[in-house]
Amino acid sequence: MTIGLEHFLVLGALLFGVGLYVALAKRNAIGVLMGVELMLNAVNLTLVAFGRFVESEVALSTSVFVVFIIAVAAAEIAVGLALAMVVYRNRDTINVDRVNLLKW
Repeated sequence: MTIGLEHFLVLGALLFGVGLYVALAKRNAIGVLMGVELMLNAVNLTLVAFGRFVESEVALSTSVFVVFIIAVAAAEIAVGLALAMVVYRNRDTINVDRVNLLKW
């Protein structure tokens, strides 16, 4: 049995589904960020699989997209963790439901 494109697509869909569940179900800001990272990694897996298995004249473009997604994910996690630290310092919680920044 050989591993084909379908296997990678199913794995990417499962990983995206788990990330979506974690992002929507968690009340903790760190958990939400982890769910978003899982979804971005699922997209990376899918793009790399398409770049590997689909014959195209521009196979390098999928790798470029993956590098951009990794850069955006790194920036997103840095900004998200910084915001979580500031909110925790000011409100003593990072629970997404209990944080209301507009109410003093």
